[in-house]
Amino acid sequence: MCPSCQVRRPRGSDRPLFPLAAIALLLLSACGGKKAAKAPVPPPPEEYPVASLPPNKVPPATPRPQAPAYPQSTKAVYVEIGVASWYGLEESNRHTASGEVYDINKLTAAHRTLPLNTVVRVTNLRTGQSTVVRINDRGPFIENRVLDLSPAAAKRVDVWRAGTARVKLEVIHTPAPIEYGGRWCVQIGAFHSPEQAASLKRELQHRYQNATVLQFTGSTGQWVRVRVKDDDKGRAETVLRQTATPEGAAFLVRLD
Repeated sequence: MCPSCQVRRPRGSDRPLFPLAAIALLLLSACGGKKAAKAPVPPPPEEYPVASLPPNKVPPATPRPQAPAYPQSTKAVYVEIGVASWYGLEESNRHTASGEVYDINKLTAAHRTLPLNTVVRVTNLRTGQSTVVRINDRGPFIENRVLDLSPAAAKRVDVWRAGTARVKLEVIHTPAPIEYGGRWCVQIGAFHSPEQAASLKRELQHRYQNATVLQFTGSTGQWVRVRVKDDDKGRAETVLRQTATPEGAAFLVRLD
């Protein structure tokens, strides 16, 4: 015990020592005891609304597909009515007929005969919903269909869930004439058997000796393409009329 902590009773005093004993205990704890260490408490995390977050911390917004900038009142130069479908989940990241990489999130479509990069307003005739798309691919290669929409465009005109819908196509911009010019071919298929496609290829090569006949594999099977001399539309239409196969259908296709 340290000297300063000793407690002596004054002479002649009859007072009880209880208060002094309590003081002594306090002094003992001050002299020989250790104070309990307190762990530092971290401050609460700062909370920011998203709008006030620093630029590098704001979560990126999902981009909404943008239609080409043409007013709703833009007059159509060509109108077509038919059945539209959609395509693309298995085609993602391949190259389209225009040479660009296919993107299912862009407002694009495939058409067999409109010039590439034609801008078309598509309207669902049942619901009235419409959107504007750009033609960047060829198809659909199914009879009685006129247009294949990207998934983003199909959702805009309520074709996504239904799969198909009767639509009106209004061409509001085209980089080349629709009625004349262009480079044309006939595409025939799809054949499930490569042998059947090869047999048709040999027959067409013999029949049209001035034409280039190609066989290739598409996403739905084997295809045969006939490119006539000079890619002339009239010659291609003649081949189309004269070609009939028990399997597969023939389509007039514009290449540019």
